[in-house]
Amino acid sequence: MSFSPRRLLAVVAKELRHVTRDVRIFFLVTLSPAFLLVVLAYIFAFDVGNVSLGWLDGDRTATSRAYLAAITADGTFQLAETATRYEDLESAILAGRIDVALVVPPGFGRDLARGPSASDTPAVLALADGSDAIITSQVLGNLSARTAAFGARLSPQSSPVETRPRAWYNPDLKSLRSMVPGLLAIVLTLPALALTLAVTREKEMGTLEALIATPVRGPEFLLGKLIAYVLTGLASASAAAAVAVLWFSVPFRGSFGLYLALAVDFYLATMGVSLLIAQLVKSQQTAMLLVLFFFFVPGFFVSGLISPVNTSSTSSVLISYALPSTHFIAITRSIFLKGVGLAQLRLHAGLLAVMGIASVSVSLLAFRKRIG
Repeated sequence: MSFSPRRLLAVVAKELRHVTRDVRIFFLVTLSPAFLLVVLAYIFAFDVGNVSLGWLDGDRTATSRAYLAAITADGTFQLAETATRYEDLESAILAGRIDVALVVPPGFGRDLARGPSASDTPAVLALADGSDAIITSQVLGNLSARTAAFGARLSPQSSPVETRPRAWYNPDLKSLRSMVPGLLAIVLTLPALALTLAVTREKEMGTLEALIATPVRGPEFLLGKLIAYVLTGLASASAAAAVAVLWFSVPFRGSFGLYLALAVDFYLATMGVSLLIAQLVKSQQTAMLLVLFFFFVPGFFVSGLISPVNTSSTSSVLISYALPSTHFIAITRSIFLKGVGLAQLRLHAGLLAVMGIASVSVSLLAFRKRIG
């Protein structure tokens, strides 16, 4: 029997009716992410290192080189990019290649050597990506302390070195403005949870076995459910974005259409995994625990929501990048706060697409073997 779009649409319509008629499922799929966003945003406002540093040396003296060595001595600040123009630092911060940039002006070493009586106080400019306010305030404070310590260590009689911080995208460094977009990657896993519960419910009620006697094929059944929950999930993504903007006053500087398109990308990745989980277990309770364990726990602690992704080892990077939430956190913060386009987000969008295609394909093949 060939694949039938008509039967596929029938399953989609059936699932949409079920979602809209069951108050609990409707709340879980469409409204609970926005509600959970409000709750979690007030709970999580932490501050935390391993900082990628950009460097622009306008002085080019032994003093400025010694200053860079002092800043990066313990490995907390790691030199990631050396620029020759201010615009290069701007593009590096926008693209997320660096977290903070230091601009050393011409005459830095000369002003430092003049001593406290000099009219010009030595100063360096620190540019930071304020879209992650949780670490930016600590980073700038750390830089200021290291800069002052360098001046004092160089010569007790030298002028104090001043750090002039400038945080882009979130100049007030309000933690909620960076936390709320990141939390979208956590709360928007609830539609995936609802999909898992819908499939396992079919098992518990025995309707999945009855499907074998109907003309509906396995791929039509799964794709119908998937499409229905992606569509209702878009309503959830829109509601959560509205809460972020209207309730928390988070600026939305990017394209709403791009946000929804990449939300679909994220849903395919998370729901593909959810479909696999639903086929491995028989009860809704077990399925719920597995989904929460796979998405929620790592989503909070290893995906870059609270602290930056740990790049100190290959294994930690692989674990973080295997999580859909890692990529969607980067996407939402960039779209909301930076207003970037798809060109800057193509790596995260591409990895989500690969995850989605792979997990959905494996789910369809495994399900076909069971009921096909």
